[in-house]
Amino acid sequence: MQAVVTQRPTLAKRCAIALIGALLVTSALAAPKVVKKVPPEFPREAAQKGIANGSVKAEVTIGPDGTVTDVKVLEAEPKRVFDKAVIAALKEWKYEGTGEKQTAEVKLVFRNED
Repeated sequence: MQAVVTQRPTLAKRCAIALIGALLVTSALAAPKVVKKVPPEFPREAAQKGIANGSVKAEVTIGPDGTVTDVKVLEAEPKRVFDKAVIAALKEWKYEGTGEKQTAEVKLVFRNED
C-alpha cells in the first residue's frame, strides 16, 4: 500500500511514504482488522538532513472499542528520525473493536521519492 503525504503541499510534492501494513499479531489469534489508517508525515527535518529512507516497527495496544491506546517503538532505522511521526499517526488509527484489549505489530516504511 502506498500513500502520498497531503498534510503539507510542499512535502506532498517531494515525498511519498510507502506504508507496509505488515500487521503481525503478538498472539495466536487472527490479526486485528484496521478500519482507519492515517499515514504519517515525512518529517521535514529528515528531508532537510538528506535522509531519504527509513522504517519503524511499533507495537500498538488496541482498546476493546478498537481505538489505539498506546504505541511503543520496537525498532527504528535510522533511530529517532521517524518515531514521532509514526506514533502520532498510529494513535489516529482505528481497529475493529472486539470487546477485548489486543496488541499488534505494525511496520511503516518511509521512502522519499525525489
